[in-house]
Amino acid sequence: MLAIVGGKVLTMAGTEYNPGIVIVEGATIKAVGKAGEPGLQIPPGAEVIDAAGKVVMPGLIDAHCHVGIYEEIYREEGDDCNEWTDPVTPHLRAIDGINPEDEGFKDALEGGITTVLTGPGSANVIGGEAIALKTCGRVVDEMVIRAPAGLKIAFGENPKRVYGGQKKMPATRMGTAALLREALVKAQNYLRKLEQGTEDSEKHPERDLKLETLVKVLQKEIPLRAHAHRADDIATAVRIAEEFGVDIVIEHCTEGHKIADFLAAKGIPVVVGPLLTSRSKVELKDRTTATPGVLYRAGVKLALMTDHPVIPLNYLNICAAYAVREGLPEEEALKAVTINAAEICGLDSRVGSLETGKDADIIILSGHPLDIQTRVEKVFINGQVVK
Repeated sequence: MLAIVGGKVLTMAGTEYNPGIVIVEGATIKAVGKAGEPGLQIPPGAEVIDAAGKVVMPGLIDAHCHVGIYEEIYREEGDDCNEWTDPVTPHLRAIDGINPEDEGFKDALEGGITTVLTGPGSANVIGGEAIALKTCGRVVDEMVIRAPAGLKIAFGENPKRVYGGQKKMPATRMGTAALLREALVKAQNYLRKLEQGTEDSEKHPERDLKLETLVKVLQKEIPLRAHAHRADDIATAVRIAEEFGVDIVIEHCTEGHKIADFLAAKGIPVVVGPLLTSRSKVELKDRTTATPGVLYRAGVKLALMTDHPVIPLNYLNICAAYAVREGLPEEEALKAVTINAAEICGLDSRVGSLETGKDADIIILSGHPLDIQTRVEKVFINGQVVK
């Protein structure tokens, strides 16, 4: 049993306690509230951590990165991010390419990040299955929260540059959209055969790993997670999702500020960033740290990302601070790296806030989480100290 007492507790569930108490039993949160309230006394024999003058809050969540699968200090040896040989690879699984000893996981803990959504890059039209992980562990299977957590798809410059250079499809944005539609239609046909096979075993199709993953999308078990920077690419992603009646999350959303009302009307969640990157390609021309604030004011649910290793994971809070400077309310910036990120990643039943029954993923900070001078002093994952 563990009791964290005396700190300012930001639950990210709509309530703040100062001074507060968080009681942990095993890997989960047993109770959260104002210190001294009935029923919130320190349990006999509990380990007590004095957080007076500190901030206590849920571990941060990076809703889009490539930690573990694109190792920061290696090139070819540690780059398992993109299978460049085929533009349609839905059957790839991030879990098979992640190295828990990637230095990026240390960065995550330094920045108070306890959960990440990581996965394939954007070279392919369909890149493969993303995965949600805790940021500490020896074996990736023991770190998993949700697998798969979505199917990576990509629009814009990257797929056409990779495969146009190989003199194969897609060489255009039209080609990218066509390949995605073609794959989804094949999956619809496969699903129909599976349904027929439940009534007549002779009609049951042979297993097809590519189509099995796409069927999960059609049945809304997982969303499409769409790499899209430019406003026209965002619109194409939404158009195709609506054609097939599937869930979608727009990731990067660099020009989202141009069509914020469109995204709000469609109810499409977004993961914005990385906010600190340069304009390294044409589709980043209109990048601005004001985008999150514009999207929020339009009514779009949003999270923030680092896209690690593009931006190191431990700068996630700095990305949030820049968004606040440019118009995103402070509370919303904190939600964008905690509970909103958890909801968009489908993880909110376990992480993203300090609530009874949730995983005991907790950080103790020396000051306000968006202050550049603040240090992450302690990190707990599943109730265990990992930093």
